[in-house]
Amino acid sequence: MSATVDGRTARWQSHREERRRELIKSARKAVHRLGSEASMEDIAGAAGTSKSVFYRYFGDKAGLQQAMGEVVLGQMQRRMQEAAQSAQTPREGLLAMVSAYLQMAESSPNVYAFITRLSPGEASAQDAIAASGALGNFFEQITDMIATPMREHLGEEKEAVIVYWPTAAIGLVRNAGEMWLGSPASSTKPDQATMAGRITDWLCLGIAPELKTTT
Repeated sequence: MSATVDGRTARWQSHREERRRELIKSARKAVHRLGSEASMEDIAGAAGTSKSVFYRYFGDKAGLQQAMGEVVLGQMQRRMQEAAQSAQTPREGLLAMVSAYLQMAESSPNVYAFITRLSPGEASAQDAIAASGALGNFFEQITDMIATPMREHLGEEKEAVIVYWPTAAIGLVRNAGEMWLGSPASSTKPDQATMAGRITDWLCLGIAPELKTTT
């Protein structure tokens, strides 16, 4: 009897996990098409199901953002790791990671905004999404990815640089990247490759080269 119950429980759990993956996939497509401000009702309608189904699986919109973030940011992290592993120098590694980040974000700005920002009226969920959830874990992992080769090249005597610089770098990449992503197309907006190169230069050299050309 116990084995029968355990088998049913396992099958039900497997079914539930599969259904959850399907809902996340459908929601991702809906947000990509409808925009980052799409409501749960809009998302459910596009997925061909009811809003109550999404609430049953994710609790609320913040829960859906968290679940989708785990999937999307996991894919982004793997892409960045693969890009960095093929690099020959630290600078090439940074450029590869920045390029992969911008490419993934640019592939669906709506989805990126949905998993990294809160909708109006949901400020109470800020910590869960932006700090301790999928997004916080993503940036922690990327910080470690940057710090590891730095430690190998600089040694323990540069521990202060190794500890603080990757965190500062993440802030620069994210804020510059999101501003670029949200800027309307224009003749002065850099393309993805140019923007990745500029961010990498700022990380490696700062703005000293630009300042020298104006003096």
